[in-house]
Amino acid sequence: MARNIDAIQRDIERNRTQLARTLDELAERANPKSLADDAKSQAADRLKDPQVQAILGVCAAAVVGLIVAKVVSNRKRGAEIERIRELIENVSK
Repeated sequence: MARNIDAIQRDIERNRTQLARTLDELAERANPKSLADDAKSQAADRLKDPQVQAILGVCAAAVVGLIVAKVVSNRKRGAEIERIRELIENVSK
């Protein structure tokens, strides 16, 4: 049975409206601000995870440990250089 013109026009209009909604949704999803907001919220959610917090804590402790080791090493090296200078001065006198 053939459909009448009014039914076909209603179908076309309904499909056009659905397509417009879909395009609007895709445009919103592809908006850089929306993408940035989504990334921020995902990052914030991940930072609330206890396992992630533990990993970040270990990483922070490791960085602090490396900094402390470097400072101690530099102080020792400075003291050694100063001792060498004193020895050179004593030899040259």
